Parts: sequence; structure tokens; C-alpha cells
Amino acid sequence: MPLHERIRSDFEGRILGGELAPGDRLPIEQELMQEYGCSRMTVNKALSALVAAGLIDRRKRAGTFVARPKVHSMVLDVPDIAAQVRERGQDYAFQPIRRRVRAAGDDEEEVLLAGGGELVHIDGLHLVDGAPLGVEFRLVSALAVPEIVGADLDAVPPGTWLLRHVPWTEAETRISAVGAQVEEAEWLGVAVGTPCLCVERRTWRGSERITYVRQLFLGDAYDMVARFGPVAPFGGMPREGMKV
Repeated sequence: MPLHERIRSDFEGRILGGELAPGDRLPIEQELMQEYGCSRMTVNKALSALVAAGLIDRRKRAGTFVARPKVHSMVLDVPDIAAQVRERGQDYAFQPIRRRVRAAGDDEEEVLLAGGGELVHIDGLHLVDGAPLGVEFRLVSALAVPEIVGADLDAVPPGTWLLRHVPWTEAETRISAVGAQVEEAEWLGVAVGTPCLCVERRTWRGSERITYVRQLFLGDAYDMVARFGPVAPFGGMPREGMKV
């Protein structure tokens, strides 16, 4: 294996294995040159490959940092709803409805996600300028993410917390149109049967399942936008977001 490939492989394994977390700083180029006994060109080649893979960010005069890894190109990215709302200059809040640690039920999805451990069950409401945007039902593997059991999710919504603390390597998204059921309609403050956009998402870290979430957004407040280009896998580069 060429030396630049070995350097790339070393850091890829440390990032995907969780040894290096998002936001962690990598050694400077001179330190890597000394550690591997190589030239600056070799180090640059390795780091450029990691940038191309979406595993690191190189910031001018600041250094090199671990990014949220994207090993597989997704049809839909995993959005940070709180950040999206605040970027538009609006107030965002997550209102917890219930939270508990429990065993997996009989559902196959829950059994696979738990992996022999317990599940952290979190339900809550996304609010924009004090009005409901969507309701969220989330399960997180306590075995894969033990830190979430004691995390302060009143201050940081669970989706944002996971994006900040748990690197994911694969995601699956399913989108459908549904009518709000009784409990969902009550939380959203709408009539039963009101059209909603349902987004179901599963994420993995390697072969380890991280979370399953079902989000129900008001149909007139949330949409999916896709930009298509010839270089994108699956024929497109979709973006998920809220209507203005």
C-alpha cells in the first residue's frame, strides 16, 4: 500500500471507529510528516483524499478537523432542523413530550436497533416562532450511544445532539404523505386527518444501528427540494428543508 493510502486508511479507521469525533483536531502536517517519515506532498495527498470522502475539513490558518463522515452518498442528507430554522432568522424550540429508557418491543425494527440492549425512547415537538412545525418519535440504541441516556436533551434537541456527538456512515430515508392521527393531531394543534409529510429515517455507524426516527411535519410548512446533476449518485443531490 502506498504511504499516502496508509495514512488515509489509518485516519479513516480512527474516524469511523469513533476514536476521533466530529470537531476533533488532527495533528498538523509537520507532526504527520515526522510520525510517518514522509514528505509534505505525501501528507497532503492523504488529507486531500479524506476531504474528498467528506471525513475531514481543512480550514485555512485554523487546522484540520474531523467532519461528520459520509462514507456512502445519501439520497437525502440528515438535516439539523434547529440550525435550518435559525439560519432563516426564526426562533426554534424543541418541546419534550416524553422520554424513557425501555426494552425493545416485539417489533423487528426495535429488536434490531436495540441489538440486545435497551432503547432510549424520545418524543417531542418542533416549534418555530412558538408554533408547531412537526412532531418527532425517536428511538436510540442505548448500547451504541450510552451517553445519550444522561444527556440534557431539554437544552439540545435529540437530532442535533446526535449529529454533534455520533458520526454516522449510512442513512436510509423514507418519505410518505399521511393524515395526522388523533394523538399527532392533538400535539400539532390541527384536525384529525390533516395532510402531513412523514419522514422516517434510520442511521448506522458501520454495521451498528444508531437511531430510528419518525417525523410528522405539517404539509404546508415543510417540503423536499432536489437539485439534479450528472455527477450525483442516484441522479440527484436533494436537499430537505422548510418552506419560507
